[in-house]
Amino acid sequence: MRRKFATDFRPEQPTSAQHQRNPGVSDARRGEPVLGYNLRLRRDPPGAAPETGWPMKELRETHFSSIAEVASAFERQGYICDERIATCVYLAHNLEKPVLVEGPAGVGKTELAKTCATLLDVPLVRLQCYEGLDESKALYEWKYAKQLLYTQLLKDKLGELLDGAQGLRASMDKIHAHEDLFYSEHFLEPRPLYRALHEPGGCVLLIDEIDKSDQEFEAFLLEVLSDFQVSIPELGTIAARVKPMVFLTSNNSRELGDALKRRCLHLHIPYPDAALERRILATRVPELDARLRRQIAAFVEQLRVLDLKKVPSISETIDWARTLLLLHATELEPAMVRNTLNTLLKFETDIEAAGEQLRGFVDKARQAAAGG
Repeated sequence: MRRKFATDFRPEQPTSAQHQRNPGVSDARRGEPVLGYNLRLRRDPPGAAPETGWPMKELRETHFSSIAEVASAFERQGYICDERIATCVYLAHNLEKPVLVEGPAGVGKTELAKTCATLLDVPLVRLQCYEGLDESKALYEWKYAKQLLYTQLLKDKLGELLDGAQGLRASMDKIHAHEDLFYSEHFLEPRPLYRALHEPGGCVLLIDEIDKSDQEFEAFLLEVLSDFQVSIPELGTIAARVKPMVFLTSNNSRELGDALKRRCLHLHIPYPDAALERRILATRVPELDARLRRQIAAFVEQLRVLDLKKVPSISETIDWARTLLLLHATELEPAMVRNTLNTLLKFETDIEAAGEQLRGFVDKARQAAAGG
């Protein structure tokens, strides 16, 4: 992945306690180059003091004065977005609304949330959806082993607890006088949604591939998306300390419910046109020759017109560009293109269909590049 240099540097030297690496603090806050989007979440238990190290920003500390500022900030982070994407991010940040991002796989939906977390300098909390996902994997789960140990401890200490009590009522009064910890945060294992609501400075919550989850889980999310809170029977209602910025992604494998869509801003990211794809290649593979970059964009644009099982996305275009760079290509050659088509196309039938028109596509790509 291409090295991206952050713009926010801290010249001061941290104290000895701050030399310990804090997994919740981005490299950009330490004045180090950021390699990709490697954001990790703080694993502080509920109620614990945050670890030492450079503090991350509060979610709402960053203010965007215009849509153009959003687009420019994203471009500095290596994410090329058009005006529609920048407008949606601007509105979501200022209106505190979730964003439902739809579109084919590989066009940058997940990367949008990752880049937003990097840009805002807040943790990224990711919930990967799948069939059968329920609240015990998404919200919380009880630590049953610790609860059993607590039960054994109570049994061992019961004599001391009831010392001096006369009769059943007095014994019950003594038991009720002590705090009941059995169903408390001490025995709760936080999952992504719970952690997102408890982030003291806010976070970016990515609910990835929501269309792969069941309708029951989609209904469960409605309270989170509308009120930024969840209801736990044993603990009551848990509200967010700071409202997270929420991105939901969907590959349109099933139709999502109207109730979920009403709570979100909608954004559709299609395949890019040749001009936008050239800009993306220039950012992600800057070592690529300008002429070869134009040829690659023109060739992939022709492939997307074919009736393929899996149309090549932006991520495949970037991989192919890096492959050609590795092979020291200076322009598209039919033989080299044929040998590297498996980087772009993932089905043999698609490779065969493209191979029938490969020479014509290569010639047209060269002509398009020559015309500028």
